Amino acid sequence: MRDEKLVTAAFVSLDGVMQAPGAPQEDPTGGFTLGGWTVNYWDEPMGGFMDGIFTEPFALVLGRKTYEIFAAHWPFVGKDDPIGRAFNAATKYVATTSAEPLTWENSVALRGDAAAEIARLKQEDGPDLLTQGSSGLLQTLLVHDLIDELRLLTFPLILGPGKRLFGKGTKPAALKLTASSVSTTGVIMSVYERAGKVDTGSFAMAEPSQAELARRERMKREG
Repeated sequence: MRDEKLVTAAFVSLDGVMQAPGAPQEDPTGGFTLGGWTVNYWDEPMGGFMDGIFTEPFALVLGRKTYEIFAAHWPFVGKDDPIGRAFNAATKYVATTSAEPLTWENSVALRGDAAAEIARLKQEDGPDLLTQGSSGLLQTLLVHDLIDELRLLTFPLILGPGKRLFGKGTKPAALKLTASSVSTTGVIMSVYERAGKVDTGSFAMAEPSQAELARRERMKREG
């Protein structure tokens, strides 16, 4: 028996936005107008990277809004779509406070404390857990230090305001880069594993100058 690993796979802009990557109507929350920003970057290397995410058995962990987006799309793509087949067959754990029924096959509602429920799932013997989208839920997972691996596709664009992968509640952590490649369109595809705490150092002189000491005191006063 082994604990399940929680993997977060996400599309992010260079400034960390992950909102509505697939279509203009996907998530206009907050007046976001740039939905569909990943579409024109897709190529064969990106397809290979995505296929690698879904190669091993997995269960999806989704926030309610991402679940609704997926449930309105993947059951209707047809049996020839490999991602659709994988998503439809997988168990979907949905963090939600809504009493509305979950209509997509193999869906399980997590209506209590999402962090506690997902921590419990990680202790069970089963396939790894995989998040997709779900920026709100990701903030909870980051605050409670529940993510074991990040698989990120970083796109060469800046989106400005929007839902971000790493929000204010993110805890400091060191990561180990275990794989990296670049698509023909400039998308950086990276895999990171946890690597403990942040280890700091210093390039400062052993004996700081008087100017440096004065600067430090000024920083203390200014906050």
